[in-house]
Amino acid sequence: MTSEAVALQRGGQWRGALLLAAVPLLLGLGAPLLANYPLRVLDLVLIYALLGMGLNIVVGYAGLLDLGFAAFYAIGAYSYALLASYQYDLHLPFELVALLGAGLAGVAGVLLGIPVLRLRGDYLAIVTLGFGEIIRILLNNLNDVTNGPQGISRIDQAHFFGLPLSSPLDFCHLLLGLTVLVFLLVWRLEVSALGLAWAALREDQDAARGCGIDTTGAKLLAFGLSASIGGLGGVVFAAMQRFVSPDSFTFRESLIVVEVVVIGGLGNPLGAILGAVLLTVLPEVLRAYADYRLLLYGLALVLVILLRPSGLITRQHGPSWLVARLSGR
Repeated sequence: MTSEAVALQRGGQWRGALLLAAVPLLLGLGAPLLANYPLRVLDLVLIYALLGMGLNIVVGYAGLLDLGFAAFYAIGAYSYALLASYQYDLHLPFELVALLGAGLAGVAGVLLGIPVLRLRGDYLAIVTLGFGEIIRILLNNLNDVTNGPQGISRIDQAHFFGLPLSSPLDFCHLLLGLTVLVFLLVWRLEVSALGLAWAALREDQDAARGCGIDTTGAKLLAFGLSASIGGLGGVVFAAMQRFVSPDSFTFRESLIVVEVVVIGGLGNPLGAILGAVLLTVLPEVLRAYADYRLLLYGLALVLVILLRPSGLITRQHGPSWLVARLSGR
């Protein structure tokens, strides 16, 4: 390929990437025009998009079913609630707690990954489900530490490098930036050597091991990175709500994140974002039909699964494909 052809190809890739980046930019510019209610819904969409992209590493990239993802979400949330509140009169800055919460959740993810290295399929799902319930029950019963079922209130207002985060618009901008960064991270991971190892692990663990892939390290990295993103989402959630309780981290929360990934499209970060939009906005739209809301919501999910069994956006139509299309290739 000549140097001119290479330059044209790179120029097309940059155009595609810039067109893709225009979406969050326009969303950030248009957010101030929204009222508080749609802004809160948008904040929830972005939180579930973060959680969905985090879980997608384990479920979509590595093919390991995790039904206890809310545990890492809870670890991040309680990290901020305990380290930036009057519970122990600790008031650490938001940036530091975000790193600590993501780190603690990542460590928990690795610790979960160690005993389940030999498990697959249903057995792995059952163990991760049990882990999620163990964390919730601990938070509910450790009254002296977590204030039990009453939860922790009087959480400090977050400041991001000196800028106060007090309104839904403030958190919208923060979450939008975090979503973009996490999206770029998981996209880069997908096309990296580690991403190829996860793909081989997903297709056939025995064959991947036979090809010399360190399946143990790949699994632990998947659990750790996925949990870290979940912990980061939990820190932002606690800072936004300024109140946390075990009721926010039930199995239903884990199930919603799994639905975000499966309905959006396994192994596709764009699908996780689209799944978060659908599963967050649809219940709000159906509020006008209060008596039939859950019925209509369930029917809509069944219809999506029947019409799009591989998800709204399939694996092959990921960010790389979209950039190529936008660049005219």
